[in-house]
Amino acid sequence: MNKWRKISISVLLTVFFLIVIGYFGLKSVTYQPSQLAQEAAGSSSGINVSQSKDGLIFSPEKPTTKPSILFYQGALVEEMSYSLWAKTLAKAGYPVYLIHLPLNLAVFQGNKVEEIIEEFYLDNYVLGGHSLGAVMISRYAHGDTSENLKGVFFLASYPDEKGALNQLGKPVLSLTASEDGVLNQKNYEASRMFLPKETEFREIVGGNHAGFGSYGPQKGDNPSQLTEKEQQDLVADELLSWLERL
Repeated sequence: MNKWRKISISVLLTVFFLIVIGYFGLKSVTYQPSQLAQEAAGSSSGINVSQSKDGLIFSPEKPTTKPSILFYQGALVEEMSYSLWAKTLAKAGYPVYLIHLPLNLAVFQGNKVEEIIEEFYLDNYVLGGHSLGAVMISRYAHGDTSENLKGVFFLASYPDEKGALNQLGKPVLSLTASEDGVLNQKNYEASRMFLPKETEFREIVGGNHAGFGSYGPQKGDNPSQLTEKEQQDLVADELLSWLERL
């Protein structure tokens, strides 16, 4: 074996081990769904829940004309963590797709929602996300000029310039929490220029950043003044109130 071949193999092995270490490093800091979220991810009366490589789908058993909800999770949060409010929306007649993303990071496949729309032949949908997930899904919404898109919602998040929605012409909801210690408030306020003037701004008093999902405390966040279920119920209530007016 010549010198350069040995060097090439050494470099490839080093890269391989760095990738493996990085993968397991990310897995070790990924937020896992709470027990309540895991329980909500099962089928129940009137709701079928299915899981595949694309994520979790909450489907009302009865036929519905209501838009499907397509959702991106926050950074390093497993999509099942949003099962509580997702199931509540499904009970109200809204199919909900909690989309699985590589390493639970929307930056790696920001257009994954397009695959879901095509795979399930969706022609009536709302886009939403939590934290980084909302930033990325708004970038897709920015380029979606179809009549199939009915609205966009942000949970503890905001659009950047690439995801500007001020010309969208569709309803937008921005839902935050008073005790959020993760959301960059300065950037949040500055981002209003990228939102329609008609954007609805709502706040969950007593809630925090992690409370938009069910995965336990999050690094940098403030303690919530609400229980896990209380904030989940309020998230569902706010979303349903907005959705019913689309």
